[in-house]
Formats: sequence, C-alpha cells, structure tokens
Amino acid sequence: MFDKWMKYSYAAQKHQRYRLLKVFLCFLVLYVAYNVLTAFFCSIWVLDNDTMQPGLAAGDRLVFVSFALPALAAEFRSADQSLPFKRGNIVLVDTAPKERRKWPQWFMDGFARFFTAQRVSVFGREEHIYLKRVIGFPGDEITMTNFVLRVKPSGSSYSLTEFELSEKPYYPAIPHVPALWDESIPFSGNMDRIILGADECFVVSDDRSNTNDSRTWGPVPADSIIAKAVFRFWPVTKMGRP
Repeated sequence: MFDKWMKYSYAAQKHQRYRLLKVFLCFLVLYVAYNVLTAFFCSIWVLDNDTMQPGLAAGDRLVFVSFALPALAAEFRSADQSLPFKRGNIVLVDTAPKERRKWPQWFMDGFARFFTAQRVSVFGREEHIYLKRVIGFPGDEITMTNFVLRVKPSGSSYSLTEFELSEKPYYPAIPHVPALWDESIPFSGNMDRIILGADECFVVSDDRSNTNDSRTWGPVPADSIIAKAVFRFWPVTKMGRP
C-alpha cells in the first residue's frame, strides 16, 4: 500500500523530484567550484615520468598555482610586462595550439578531470602538458656547455650560470656521453648561442639526458607557461617546496 502511495501520490512524486533536483544542483555547484579552482587558482598534478630527476620522481604529487588570473589581469594592464614566475621555477608548459584551449574543449576536459581526480584528460595530458624548469626569459642570450646553461639576461653585460640566477638551488642530472659525440645533436651537452624573442622563454628538464624540452622544441611562448609548482605533498618524506 505504501509503495502504491509513493508511485501515485503527487506529493510523493514532487518530493522525489525535489530530491533529484537537489542532488543535481549539489553536483553542479561542486563541478563548477572544482573547475574554477583548478583553472584560476590551484590544481594537483601527479608526475608520471623521471624527467625532473633527481629533485622529483615519478609518482610525486605537487600543488600548482595557476597563472590564469595574472594573465587575465595583464590584458587590462598592457603596460605591465612582468611575468608571474621566476628563473628556476618548476612550471607546467601547455604546448597545445591555442584553439584547443577554447571553452568547449576546456569544459569537456574539466568534466573528464573532475570524474577521474585529474587522472584523465580529453586531450591526453602526456601529449601537450609538460613539467619543466624555467631558465631563460624574453631577450636573454643562452648557451650550453657540458649540459650546464649560461644565461646573459636581457640588458646585462655579462652571463651567469643557470644556478646563479635561480632563486632556489637545484641539482640537474648530468649524463656522461662519449667524447666524440656529435655536438649537432641536441643532447650532446653543448648548444650554440641563441637569443630569445620578445615573448619567448627557455625551459628544460632537470634530467639532461634524452628528454625533450627547449633544446629540441626551441623556445616556448611565455603564455604557454600556465602554472607554477609551489608545494610537494607526496611522498611525505619529501614534503615541502619543490
């Protein structure tokens, strides 16, 4: 008798619809809040390779601060040419074409990330988002000898090693290569002088062996650097600023 009341009663059906609507609205609020948080404020990423050894390893989990708001603010303050990151910072580089970052794709990608705890991306994270270290800024002059980069900042009269310009110490993995290794190969350890353009940055991996970065891609647009690592929370034994 009670089941029939639930089936045919207008009040019961109205109550059921209200509950479903409430669940849907709660989900919608959580979904929107999640996407706003990850797009404009911070997100969590899991490192799935060893290109940043020895400082970071596969499986490390890091918190990143987004540059979306600073980039948006810069559009309204065209005179402000400062970058939201510093030399030596670990950053996320999005190499996808700009048309793939439009809101329909962003919405679908956010939906996939929401239900998979950032594990799955519509575009395939490994294909276009990379974790790298910023070495060079627009206008810098850069050379490399034995896998160590030297940078002559724009407007400076002398060059310094990448370590002297970084705000935090780090220790890249320097591979051993044969003495007769062809220096025309990007991973030979040496690189002729290049000068970055007005909107270009130079990013590299800490593991200087066979890993792709600006040595093979070339400089990247400054606006392709979308976030900065601020905290590593896993593993617990290495918790802290990366």
